[in-house]
Parts: sequence; structure tokens; C-alpha cells
Amino acid sequence: MQFVAINWHVYQLTGSAFALGLVGLFRALPIICSSLPGGVVADAFDRKRLMLLTQTAMLVSAALLAAGTLAGMASVWPIYILSAIASAASAFEVPARQAMLPTLVPPEDFPNAVSLGIIVFNVATIAGPAIAGFILAESGPAIIYGINALSFLAVMAALIAMRSSGKPDLQTERKDALSFAALKEGLKFVWHTPIIVQTMTLDFAATFFASATLLLPIFATEQLHVGARGYGFLAAAPAIGSVLTALVMARLGTFQRQGRLVVYSVAVFGVATAAFGVSTVYWFSLLMLAVTGASDTVSTVLRQTIRQLVTPDKLRGRMTSINMMFFMGGPQLGELEAGVVASVVGAPWSVVIGGAGSLIAAGVAAVKSKSLMEFEIE
Repeated sequence: MQFVAINWHVYQLTGSAFALGLVGLFRALPIICSSLPGGVVADAFDRKRLMLLTQTAMLVSAALLAAGTLAGMASVWPIYILSAIASAASAFEVPARQAMLPTLVPPEDFPNAVSLGIIVFNVATIAGPAIAGFILAESGPAIIYGINALSFLAVMAALIAMRSSGKPDLQTERKDALSFAALKEGLKFVWHTPIIVQTMTLDFAATFFASATLLLPIFATEQLHVGARGYGFLAAAPAIGSVLTALVMARLGTFQRQGRLVVYSVAVFGVATAAFGVSTVYWFSLLMLAVTGASDTVSTVLRQTIRQLVTPDKLRGRMTSINMMFFMGGPQLGELEAGVVASVVGAPWSVVIGGAGSLIAAGVAAVKSKSLMEFEIE
């Protein structure tokens, strides 16, 4: 809900595609700067406690957004700054959360666990934008920011209720685990594991070029003429495709030739993104966005499964933090790229160019990434 509200809020204040692109920049820079330290900390401290601290920081950020909006905030800069603070917190939270997941389920059930996690996440991603669209049409973004602030209390309650320990498998003293040598160890592991390097690079390229969701306020108002309510459904469409696909993947269990499926799904993602860019029909736009969500889910589940299962527990936080620069930095920097290109050639061409970029990235991976194309979980 807050993601949708911030994009709509910024566009209403500025009417500028470039200003929308800056939202991505302010989300990306803290992730790029903080994710590596976040991974080191996640491998050195109790991950549950670390997540409680980061959730508190994100709660405060959302609460300040709500207060500022209610006070009549007319500048976009507080939105940029508070978005950056929340992104910095997520740079410490995501490595801790993803590193915990393999400790909660046995390896043979891990792909299903990832699929179920995506289902739960995307149920909220379907309902959130749709509800946000109605709230934005009726009262504006302040209520949404307030609801988001309260939602972090539920996350904290879930963490406290977990019986599993959040302590990492430390094989060194904590002072050594928090050293530059620990960071170097994580970088060395990733660099010398080709399958991880290839999935990260493909992830970054695909998401950098195809960040259509940032421009949805422009499509909703200027190309499809559906307003705030229609915008909410557009924003929810990728998650609908994602949930349906994750349900099928959870039911089917493991797949053969997982590496090739990652590349094929990125290609489908690019084609669907480009098709959305040229669409002027609302139902077809919804369908193409749903296909992007479906193909992205196939890629995400398989990439996360591959990376987590080939990484030792003591390195998972650092591996995730390095990967985070790609899978979260890519979309955020891609939003900046989409906004800049849209300000020059228009939103439809920006999305079409982005979809073509993802398709090219998949083609290059199919030819060059031998380890990925041949990878299969035993």
C-alpha cells in the first residue's frame, strides 16, 4: 500500500516522470551502501533481534510520513529522505530474514517454502494496491502511511512468536565475524561460485531494464484513463499472476533443469513488459502485468533456491547482502532509468525499451552462462 501511495503522492505533487524516477534513486542508494555491512551483521548477531530493530526503524519512517502528510507537506524531499531511511533498514533486515529461512525447513522442502512465502507476500501485494487505490481516491495517502506504520507491529509479534533461534552458526569469535576479513570472505565465496554470479547478474539486468511499475501512475492517468482506482488494480496485477504461479509451483514441488527455467522466465518477463508498454486496452494491460508477475515468480523461486542451497549457513547473510545489491538495487536504479527515459521519449517507449533490455539479457545469459544453463538440483 505504501509503495503505491508514495509513487502516486510524488506524481501528484510534481507531475514529473523524472521526480518519480528519483524515488527509485533514493531507495537504491541506501541499499547499495548498506547491504554489505547488513550481511556481515546478519552473520554475526541474532537475526531475530536484528529484524526487530529494523522493523522499528521502518515503523518510525512510515509514521513520520503519515504525520508530515497530515500536516500539509508540499515538498517531495521528506518523502525521498524517509524512503531512503526505510531502504537502509531493509538493507539490514533482508539478509537476516532470508538467512533464517533455510534454518526453518529441511532442504528438500525449501523450494516449497519459498513458493509459500511468495504466496503470502503477494496476497498482501494484491490486496494492498487495490485497497490503496480506493483510499487514495477518497482521502489521500496519509491514512495509508499510518496503516503501514501499524502493520510493523504484526511483524514484530510474528518474530517474537517464533520458537526457532535466530542465532547464526558462528565458527569464529564475534569480533572476527564483524571484521573486514568477514566481508572479504563473503565476497570471495560469491565471486568463486559461478552459478551465484550468473543468477545475480541476470537478476540485475532484467530488473534494471524492466521497471514498469514505477510508471503506472502515468499509464493510469494518461494512457488508460482509469484514475486512482484503476491504478490500484494495475499495481495489484503482477501480484495476482505471482500468487497463481506460486500456488502451482508449491503444488508441483521440484522442477528439472532449474537453471534454464530461470533464463526462459526472464525472457517471458521481457516480452510481457514490452507488450504492456504498447497496450492501450485496460484488460490487456492487466493481463500483461499479471504475466510479468508470473514469470518473475518462477525466476525468483528458482534463483533463491539455487543460491541459498549452495551457500553454507555461516555465509548466507553475506551472500544475501551481496545479492541484495542486485535484486533490490536493480529495480530501484531501474526506476530511475525508467523515469529518465520516460521524461525524454514518453512512458510507453520507456517500458518497451526496458522489456527489450530484459529479453536481450536473457539471450546473453542463454549463450554465455554455461553454469546456469546446465544447473540442476540433485
